[in-house]
Amino acid sequence: MLRFVRFLVLALVIATPGHTENSRLRSLITGDDGRGWEGVGRLNIGTRSFCTGAMVAENLVLTAGHCLFDDDTGQRIDAGEIEFLAGWRSGRASAYRGVRRVIVHPGFEFASTNTEHRVRYDLALLELDQPIRSGSIQPFATHSQPAKGAAVGVVSYAHDRAESPSLQESCNVLARQSGTLVLSCKVDYGSSGAPVFVFENGVAQIVSVVSAKAMARDIPVSLGTSLEGPLSDMMAMLAENDGVFGLSVPVVQIISPTGSTSSGAKFLRP
Repeated sequence: MLRFVRFLVLALVIATPGHTENSRLRSLITGDDGRGWEGVGRLNIGTRSFCTGAMVAENLVLTAGHCLFDDDTGQRIDAGEIEFLAGWRSGRASAYRGVRRVIVHPGFEFASTNTEHRVRYDLALLELDQPIRSGSIQPFATHSQPAKGAAVGVVSYAHDRAESPSLQESCNVLARQSGTLVLSCKVDYGSSGAPVFVFENGVAQIVSVVSAKAMARDIPVSLGTSLEGPLSDMMAMLAENDGVFGLSVPVVQIISPTGSTSSGAKFLRP
C-alpha cells in the first residue's frame, strides 16, 4: 500500500555521484539472512492489501498512517482487520498478533493534497493484542533525524516480494525539509511503513518510515517521515490511556543533528 506521489522535487542537489549508487536489494529469505530482522514484519490490512511495520516495543508496531485508510472510501480501517506477522517469510511468521488499538498521528490528513500533511505526519502506532516476548524477536530503538548525505538502510516487503523481506543496506538521505526525508532507497507497493535505519556500531536504529515514492529531477526517490516530534506525540496519546497492559516505551535517542535541516527542496503537484 504505497502511494506514488506525483511531486516534482525542485532544487534537490545530490552532493556526489555516490549518492545515487546504492546497494541492491538482498532477500532475507533464510533464517540466517533474517536473523536480527524478525522485529520487521508484514501488516495484513483486511483481505486486499499489506504494508510493512517494525516493532519499537514488545507491544507496539510503527508504520505509515496511510496504511490504516481504505484507498477507495477514505475511511479508517478497523483495528480488528489488521494482523502483524513478525519476521514473515516463506509462508511462516516468527509471531502472529492481532491489533488492539491504532493511533494515527493527528496531523495526518489522508485526503489532503498538501504534501506537508501527507508525508510529514504519515505515521501510526499499532498496539498489539498481546506483547511479543521472544529472545529472537527484538524491538528496535529509534534515533534522531539523520543529516543530509547520511547512509541509511531499509527493510521492506513489496508486491513482487510479499513472501519475504528484502534489505537495502546502503542508500542515502538526499534532502530534508519540513519533517520529510528524501531518500535514494528503492521502494515499491507494499513498502509503505517500512523502517529506515541508521547503523551505529553495528546496531540498527529506526530514523524514519517510508511514506511514498516520488521523482526528483527524473530520478526515482522515496519519501520518509521523520520521527522527531511526531513519535513523541503518539507515545503521549498512548500514555493517556494505556489499557489492559503497560506500555514498553521505545528508546528514543536524541542527538544534535550534524547537518543543516534546510534542503531547499519543494514538493509540487504537476
